Parts: sequence; structure tokens; C-alpha cells
Amino acid sequence: LVADAEMLGAPDPELAATMGFSGFGKKARTFDLEAMFEQTRRTAVERSRKVLEAREREKEDQTEKEFRIPCADSSASSSSATGAGSTLAGRETACSESEESPNEELTGPSQSSAKGPAEVSDDDEDDEFIGPPLPPGFKDSDDDNDNDGTEEEDNNPVKKIPDSHEITLQHGTKTVSALGLDPSGARLITGGYDYDVKFWDFAGMDASLQAFRSLQPCECHQIKSLQYSSTGDVILVVSGNSQAKVLDRDGFPVMECIKGDQYIVDMTNTKGHTAMLNSGCWHPKIKEEFLTCSNDGTVRTWDVNNEKKHKSVFKPRSVQGKRVIPTTCTYSRDGKLIAAGCQDGSIQIWDRNMSVHTKFHCRQAHASGTDTSCLTFSYDGTILASRGGDDTLKIWDIRQFKKPLNSADGLPSFFPMTDCCFSPDDKILVTGTSVKKGGGSGKLFFFYRETFQKLYEIEVTDASVVRCLWHPKLNQIMVGTGNGLAKVYYDPVKSQRGAKLCVVKTKRKERQAETLTQDYIITPHALPMFREPRQRSTRKQLEKDRLDPLKSHKPEPPVAGAGRGGRVGTHGVTLSSYIVKNIALDKTDDSNPREAILRHAKEAEENPYWVAPAYAKTQPKTVFAEVEPEDYETDKPEWKKRKI
Repeated sequence: LVADAEMLGAPDPELAATMGFSGFGKKARTFDLEAMFEQTRRTAVERSRKVLEAREREKEDQTEKEFRIPCADSSASSSSATGAGSTLAGRETACSESEESPNEELTGPSQSSAKGPAEVSDDDEDDEFIGPPLPPGFKDSDDDNDNDGTEEEDNNPVKKIPDSHEITLQHGTKTVSALGLDPSGARLITGGYDYDVKFWDFAGMDASLQAFRSLQPCECHQIKSLQYSSTGDVILVVSGNSQAKVLDRDGFPVMECIKGDQYIVDMTNTKGHTAMLNSGCWHPKIKEEFLTCSNDGTVRTWDVNNEKKHKSVFKPRSVQGKRVIPTTCTYSRDGKLIAAGCQDGSIQIWDRNMSVHTKFHCRQAHASGTDTSCLTFSYDGTILASRGGDDTLKIWDIRQFKKPLNSADGLPSFFPMTDCCFSPDDKILVTGTSVKKGGGSGKLFFFYRETFQKLYEIEVTDASVVRCLWHPKLNQIMVGTGNGLAKVYYDPVKSQRGAKLCVVKTKRKERQAETLTQDYIITPHALPMFREPRQRSTRKQLEKDRLDPLKSHKPEPPVAGAGRGGRVGTHGVTLSSYIVKNIALDKTDDSNPREAILRHAKEAEENPYWVAPAYAKTQPKTVFAEVEPEDYETDKPEWKKRKI
């Protein structure tokens, strides 16, 4: 066995060479990766040091040249003034000053060239810098410029508003009542009073700004709210009916909420809403959960995976404990609180996990009997902004919810979904105003959050501004108006992607009319000799048809004048052409046949030709039949009267 093992472990070299296994029995080569990386790093450090030393030498030579020129100038001036002896003394003193000057503080470019390389080389020795160094002072200058720019923007928040450019998307002719942007900012959806929902893809659009899809998900119901989920894969559609819908990114239905039993008094025992919806939104953290509120006096949470019943029910109550209708609802930024604005002017906030009693409430937030159109939380989660139907905009600290921190009035609102939103840096609050037809322009107002001072306003269009949305990633403002427009405001420098992607694309050329192409008939089981060649490209087929003399034959124009070449002219010499010509020239009006006949009565009486000569001897005086009066049959009984 030992002998066999030795034979297997160490084969005969001649046998191995004969069989082609010349390397059989040798050990595999091992590589130490750490050693290789260390060697590479050292080589890079050595090269960078050599480059730095070469640059230092060049800069030292340049500084010496710069100081030698003033030495020569000073020596020339001194020689002209004092003679040869003073010239030597001047040169020595000047050169000695130049030798001492590098050790002192220098001004101008010589200072940076003298100090920069030394500092860079020290850093390289400490940090082992790999690669070419930055120019001296480069980083500091950029940081200074950035700091100056940020300081200016902080001092003047108006400069943060991206309104230098705008594009207009034509949704329709009626009010754009809903806007939604996915989290990445790639797609925009708009909904309106015309029941349509349109999809806009910024990356796929060109300068013609056309929507790539339009549909009516809720048939003949106005769209109240549209919103993408936190992941952007599904869309919540809230319309004027009692059932909210969820669509995917391409507009295909995913789920539809169930309708509740309208004959049950206690709304907690119904599986869904029983009256018109007012608003809805997605949970900011849980991608399957969303929230809706309705005229049945409830706020309900739903799960996308369970369309048969709601998850939980929140019932707003008035001071007397009666049912009150919520007009808007929203989640807090962390998703732990649910807020609702009600028709009695109150704002009520619940803990998401406790649906019985409110956690915060303000009974007189807005005027009673008005529709609070929007509630939105700030990005830090402590401030709540409310847009009331009493033409006011207020912000609240939910920890001190008895009175508002600030308030602005004189902001007309005619729509139950007028928006307000915070800027991405949480320092500006935006809302729109409504106007009557012919009553001026709808405006977008910007308020400073701390002092509620009006910073800026934009005249959008000659109609009401209903929806507004300031996307944090794109830094662009989307606005929905009362005349069917969706406007996008952006700044080429401050904004990212979005509208900037589509405005630079030229309009696509319209395709030529495919009149010459014939329909292709597919006959898979036909013999090869009868099978038509498959059309590969419409453009190539058009080019082939243009070269074909039969398909591209132009019809010959009609012959003018006398006929030629076997073709009869339009005014030929034949009898048929003569008759046609005369018929065409006959302009008599035969619209009234009685007048047309009586026109020839006098001539027929003087020169009878057809009927009168035949009766000239037997009946020289014409005798006409007597017409019976209409009331001749009035005396007859009913059964004898002639039936008409």
C-alpha cells in the first residue's frame, strides 16, 4: 500500500511527459493580495512625491526669475544715478533682500507659490496622498464662494423659489382638481372635473408636452384627490363616489374599496363608506395603508390587500357630540397621527392606534359652516398648516393647539380642495387663491413660516389656483388651475430633472400619410410561390412604391379645348358634349313647379300644339270637371264616409 501511495503521489516524470502532463505534481502558485495592494500603494505614493518635487522645483525657479527681474531694474536705475561703484552695492543689497524675502511674508502670487507646495508635501507625508494634488487655495476658494451663496440665500429666502421658468400642460378645459407626483419625480398625474386622469412622463415627453395616457377610472365622477404611494408603485384615486380606487403606475386597477350599507345607522358597523368621498392620502411609512374621509361622517383607513373591509374607523364629533362631516384628512409625517378638518370649523387629531377619543382638537379653528380644504404637516412634524374655506391660512403647533401661531386672511377659496404646502427646507408656506370669471388673475402666495410675512406672489393665470405641490427632490412647483391647465415652475440651476428633461427635446416629426402602402395579408399555409413578402419597414415600402410606375402613377389632368390623343375634350364637337354643355348652362330655377308651368300659359293659349287641336271640332270650348266641396260628405253617417 505504501508503495502504491508513493507511486500515486510521485509519478514517473518520463511517463508524465509522454502523456502530456508535464506540470503534473507541481504545487499551485499562491498570491498574497495584501502584499500586492501594499506594493501598489507604495508605488503610487512614490510617483506622487516625484511629481510634487518636480512641481516644487519649477515653482522655485519661477520665483527666482520673478525676483531677479526687479534686481536688474533696481541695479540699472542705481547705476545711472550714482555710477559703477554704487551699482555693485545696489545689486548686492537687492539680491540679499531677494534672498531674505522668501522667508518673510509675501504678497500676490509669489506667496501662494512659495507656501503651497510645502504645505501640500507635508500633508502628503502625513496622509500619504495618492494622485495629483489640487491647486493651492482651490478648495478654500470654492468653500468661500459656496458659503457666500448659502448666506445670501438664507438672508433672502425669495431666491430659493424656483420660478424663473415655467411650462404649461393642457389637461382639458375644466378645473384641475387633483395633482400627484411620484416620489422620484419622474411622473405627474392630473385629474379634473372632466372625470379624466392624465399621465405625464417628464423623461418621455418632448417639447409638445403631450400626456402619454388618459383614462376615466371613476366614470362620471369628478376627481377629488390623486396621490402616489410612498414607493411610487400604486396610485390612490379619490372621486365623487363612495368607493376609492387604487391603480398601478400605468393606470390599471389594483383594488376598489367596498361600499357600505347605507341602511345601517352606526357607521362603525358598515364595511365601507356610504356617501361621497372628500379626500384621501397614503400612509407615509406603510406602503399598503391609505386613508379616506367621506360625507357619511367617518374617516377610514384601508389596506390594499383587503378590499372587503376597512381597517379602522374614526368618527369626528361636534361639541354636542353630534356627527360632523370631515372635508379633508391627512397623516402626520411619521404616520402616528391622523388629522381631519371638519365642516363645523374644527380640526381633530387622533392617535392612529386609538380611534375612540381625539388626542388633540381645536373646536374653532376656522369659521363654522365652511369647508376646510387642506391640512398638511411640516417636515419636522411639529407644525400643522390649515387652509380654510373662510379665506384664511393658519399654522398651528399641535403641542399648543388652542390658538394658531400665525394667520393670514384675504385669501379667497372657492374650491373644496384648495391646497397649501411647505417648501423643502420647511421655511416657506405656499397657497393659491381663487377668482371669479373675469375678476383678475389667480395667484400663488409665499409666506415666511416664522413671521407669516408675505414674501412673494406669482400671477399664474386668469383663473383660480386650486392645487399646488412643491416637490422636495425636483425643487419644482406644480400648480393646477380652474381653466384646465397644469403649470410647472422651475429654475434651471436650483431645480433637478422634471420639466428640465422635456423642454430640451425637439418635437417629433409627424409620420407621413401611409396612403401608398397596401395591407399585408398573412397566409402562413400558402405555397412559397403565392406567399407575399413580409413588409419589413413602412418607410422602405413607401420608397419602393414610389419607384413603381403603376403605384405612383399620377392621373392625367382633363383635356382643355378640343380633344387630342384619342381623348375627348371638355368642350368637344360631339352631340353629347353639346347637350351637356347646354344643360350646364341652363340656369332656370324650377324650385316652384306651378310657376314654372304658368310661365308658359299665355304661349300655350295663343299657339296650342298638343291637346287643344285634337278637341278643336268636338269641344271647341274647354270643359273642366267640377270639384266637389270639402263638406260634401258631412251629412253622411260615419260608416258611409270615405276613409282616407
